[in-house]
Amino acid sequence: MEVPGLAHNISSPLSPCEGMIKDLSLDAIQLCERDGSKSQDGSISEMEELPVPQNIKISNITCDSFKICWDMEARSKERITHYFIDLNKKENKNSNKFKHKDVPTKLVAKAVPLPMTVRGHWFLSPRTEYTVAVQTASKQADGDYAVSEWSEIIEFCTADYSTVHLNQLLEKAEVIAGRMLPFSVFYRNQNKEYFDHAREVQENRMLPSIKDNSGSHGSPISGKLEGIFFSCNTEFNTGKPPQDSPYGRHRFEVRADALFNPDTNLYFGDFYCMYTAYHYVILVLAPKGSRGDEFCKQRLPLLDITNNRFLTCKQVEEGDGGLVFHHAQDVILEVIYTEPVDLSLGTVAEISGHQLMSLSTVNAKKDPSCKTCNISVGR
Repeated sequence: MEVPGLAHNISSPLSPCEGMIKDLSLDAIQLCERDGSKSQDGSISEMEELPVPQNIKISNITCDSFKICWDMEARSKERITHYFIDLNKKENKNSNKFKHKDVPTKLVAKAVPLPMTVRGHWFLSPRTEYTVAVQTASKQADGDYAVSEWSEIIEFCTADYSTVHLNQLLEKAEVIAGRMLPFSVFYRNQNKEYFDHAREVQENRMLPSIKDNSGSHGSPISGKLEGIFFSCNTEFNTGKPPQDSPYGRHRFEVRADALFNPDTNLYFGDFYCMYTAYHYVILVLAPKGSRGDEFCKQRLPLLDITNNRFLTCKQVEEGDGGLVFHHAQDVILEVIYTEPVDLSLGTVAEISGHQLMSLSTVNAKKDPSCKTCNISVGR
C-alpha cells in the first residue's frame, strides 16, 4: 500500500521493534482531555524520574491505524503504568478536529510491550497528516498521575483504503445498483476548445489526466490514477444517452466495444454521493497489460466483465457472435479509461440539451453522513 507524504522519523516494517506486537484494544485505551502535562483539575504531577520517550518510530500505517514504538532510558522504567499519546491533525495542532468534534485528542493507554497498534476509525481518517507526541505516566495510589515531559513531535500520514475496505464499498454499491439496461456507446462531454486542442496539439487524441479528488477521501485512485472519464448511462424511456450534461455541450461518442471488450480488465474504484439522492460508482477500464492495468491490480477489486452488478460485456451466442453491453440503472457510472483515445474512433457533435453545472462531480466531496455509501473507517 502506498502511503503519500510520509514525514521524518518513519520506521520501516523491518524495524527491530517488530519482535513484540501488542494491539491497543478498546479495553486498554481511554480518552481524556488534557492540555500539556496537567489536567484541568491538577491531578497530574511532574516527576523528572520518569523517562521521556525518545526516537519515536511510526510504522505499519493503514487508513485507520498505525504502530508506534520508542526508546526509553532504563531509570524508573518499571514504574511506568500508562502512556499518554497526543494525536492531532496536522493542519491545526492546537485544535481538535476529529470526525466527532467532542472526541478529545489525548489517548491514555496501559503500558504494554512496544510496538503497540493504535487503531480507531473514530479518530483516524485516511490520507490525513497527523502529529503525535508521547509521555510516560505512573498512576499513584490516590489516582493521580506522575508524568514525564512530552516527547518530540513526530509527523506521519495515514494511508489509502485497502482492497478490504474497497470490497466493503463494493458490497454496499451492489445493494442499490438496480437492474441492468442495454447500452451501445460510451460518451464524454467537454467544451469545444477541449476537442479543438485534442485535434491540433495532441495528434487527434484525448489524453489521460490525473484523477481529481472527488469521491471517498481514502480512494487509492484520487490524485494518482491517470485516465479519461466516460459515461454510459442511458435514459430509461429512450435507451440513449441523455441530452443534458454538466461538463460541456460537445460530446464524443464511441462504440462500446472500442473501449470495453474481452481484452479489457474492469475494476471497482469507488462509491459515493454528494449530499443528494444520487449515488455514483467509479469503474476503471484498463487494457490488459497496460500501465493503468498494473496500477489497478495492486489497489482495486477486479470485476468479472461478464457477471457483475454495474457494467457487463458478453458474447452473443447466436448470430454474428458480437458483444452486448449493459449498465446498472440505479447508480450513475463514472468510467475511467486509462489509455489515450483517438477521436477517429468516434464522433463529436453538439448536444441539444443544457449544461447542468450543478451536477458536476469535479472535486466533489463525499457526504460523510450517508449510511448507504460509507463504511466504518475514515471517510
